[in-house]
Amino acid sequence: MPTTQPTTVDFLLSAPHHRRPFAADARFVADGRAKPVVVFVHGFKGFKDWGHFHVLADWFARRGFVFVKLNLSHNGVVVGGSGDLEDLEAFGRNNFSIELDDLGALLDALHQPGQTGIPAAEMDLSRLALIGHSRGGGLVLLKAAEDIRVRAVATWAAISNVNPGWTEQQMADWQLKGVLHVENSRTRQQLPLYYQLVENYYQHQDRLNIEQNLRQQLADRPVLILHGDQDETVPLERARQLHAWQPAAELRVLAGTTHNFGGAHPWPAAELPEQAQQAAEATAEFFELKMRS
Repeated sequence: MPTTQPTTVDFLLSAPHHRRPFAADARFVADGRAKPVVVFVHGFKGFKDWGHFHVLADWFARRGFVFVKLNLSHNGVVVGGSGDLEDLEAFGRNNFSIELDDLGALLDALHQPGQTGIPAAEMDLSRLALIGHSRGGGLVLLKAAEDIRVRAVATWAAISNVNPGWTEQQMADWQLKGVLHVENSRTRQQLPLYYQLVENYYQHQDRLNIEQNLRQQLADRPVLILHGDQDETVPLERARQLHAWQPAAELRVLAGTTHNFGGAHPWPAAELPEQAQQAAEATAEFFELKMRS
């Protein structure tokens, strides 16, 4: 792969559905040629600069893509802050509809000249693809289903349902208290989830139904489902479930691969973890094949 140093463009986004600015960045080799665009979406408790994601961005840029990653607006990261999760109130106010709309705001910005600072000559937006990790994998399937501008999708260790299986008793307790806390195992923070998350889910069940959208809306678009056989967070069965719902998708099970594809935060190395390298190569090959101009 060429050793050309990619160009980095940082930009801020805004959205009509809330007043909270959120950050994104793009990496690409500035050669004046229109390149396919890949948008990467982090998962639950994740953020755009987690672990090896900066190395991943450079890898895709050198491969010939414009690689864009964003902080979903309510993921707990503050513009101009530490770069890690620190606004726990915002984290608690997050929901799936906000995240889908944030991703839509980014796609809109990419299609509006001058909104991102990425030169239009560098982007071929007729070859636009999404990658989502973990919860982000579910989000990119849902967004592709509702946005025909998305040409192809790849999921990495994706969820298959935005409802992780809340029981009636759990939801009753949650509603009574108004908040449920989950621990960030990396930082030991107690992260709040306000009950509005459940309310939003029930208000928008059709939009948030991964099975329904995968079956009905994505039969005619390329979908790659990547999952590690050593995933300790999202069981491999979730990938098999996604594939059963859409047999036209391509399922790739990566041997010896964990949920974070060998990465950790922080990631000081200049090279990708071997597991992430394998996932990146499989994904790039898939997009190159399926999005030929």
